[in-house]
Amino acid sequence: MGTAVGDGRAVPRYVQIADEIVQQIRAGVLKAGDMVPSESELVKRYGVSGGTIRKAMVEVRASGLVETRHGKGSLVKARPPVRHRSSDRFRRSLRRGGKAAYLAESEQAGATAAVSVLYIGPMGAPEEIAERLDVAPGAQVLARRRLYFRNGVPVETATSYLPWDVVKDIPELFAENPGGGGIYARLEDHGHVFAEFIETLQARPAAKAEASELKLSAGAPVVHLVRNAVTEEGRVVEVCDTLMAADQFVFSYRIPAAD
Repeated sequence: MGTAVGDGRAVPRYVQIADEIVQQIRAGVLKAGDMVPSESELVKRYGVSGGTIRKAMVEVRASGLVETRHGKGSLVKARPPVRHRSSDRFRRSLRRGGKAAYLAESEQAGATAAVSVLYIGPMGAPEEIAERLDVAPGAQVLARRRLYFRNGVPVETATSYLPWDVVKDIPELFAENPGGGGIYARLEDHGHVFAEFIETLQARPAAKAEASELKLSAGAPVVHLVRNAVTEEGRVVEVCDTLMAADQFVFSYRIPAAD
């Protein structure tokens, strides 16, 4: 059974119930650590079947606001507030001050940041990465994969790919900690001065492995950010694929009005 809305279409009852539960979480009626009412309680409250409640809870879990524990039910997650992902995070002054983009952003937000390095080493460039780096598919590149935390909560993964001829003589790029200012500072130290960073974003549901890594419910929304780092000579010396928990970020960009 559905209820008519403004355009004359009906909203399924399970969607209405899911929306109400999500709004209760966002309004603080259900707080972090609270258990979402059980299926039997929700059946009684809404006067619907157990199947309708189960479909509603699929939608609630997809919001990323709850986690389901086997045999215990669904728990409201303790998620930190969103923070801005700003276009200012790549300012050269931050790198020269020893602050990589993620750490600078977290500091501005008053948050505690941490990085776990998952992999550093050579690999053959996948076709799409090779195209962005302008190298042959399968050519050796350096891959750096990281998992980022904010206040102890995993909020994004990022994998950088760099051409081998660029990195082979920069030993810091093979270290877990490349030093103050991060990998972009080390690249500029070796003459690869950046002119621009080009980013594209796409929102989509998280795959099962991605959701597990970011401690999200299966199908929770994520933002896939793809970046190319371009030098003053016009060469792309790093590409980065980043996956972010969508409920943890607000994107803020400065757009010049002049030509």
